[in-house]
Amino acid sequence: MGNIFVIIISSMLVSNVVLSQFLGICPFLGVSKQVSTAVGMGAAVTFVITIASAITWPIYYFLLEPRGLDYLQTIVFILVIAALVQFVEMVLKKFMPSLHASLGVYLPLITTNCAVLGVALNNITNGYNFIESVVCGLFTALGFLLSITILAGIRERIEYNDVPHSFKGTPIVLVTACLMAIAFCGFAGLV
Repeated sequence: MGNIFVIIISSMLVSNVVLSQFLGICPFLGVSKQVSTAVGMGAAVTFVITIASAITWPIYYFLLEPRGLDYLQTIVFILVIAALVQFVEMVLKKFMPSLHASLGVYLPLITTNCAVLGVALNNITNGYNFIESVVCGLFTALGFLLSITILAGIRERIEYNDVPHSFKGTPIVLVTACLMAIAFCGFAGLV
């Protein structure tokens, strides 16, 4: 149980996938203009990363590794992730068309979001068992959700502040993300 707690804190806060590992920067910066859109993207990424972690682990250990096909893990994991993203896109288009429209091109980009693939590969590299892989995937995704929501909230407030002309737009967003990364480094003492 102690190992699970370390995985939870580490994957969500200390080794935050965006702020520490710098994976998934494209949707982090692109979809974080409004909190509602950021939460929707974070929820979609949470679903995809968690399910991808649960599916890729048995595929690797029961299909690829016993047959000596370890070298195919990246290709197979990308195919699994692409199928999951297509499923999420169909569900959002059917049941939440406004969120589907607001996510726009960033929703299909979850397929190429390196955070999703990175978590699946890290689970194998770290030697996690099935439960640890799913917990790592879930809390890594919740860390992504937390990060993108915080950035979106800050960006909404920055929009109404007097920002120097040279910092307007992307520069102030990058400075904000940098400060968030520094703040998240403070959680390193928890593990």
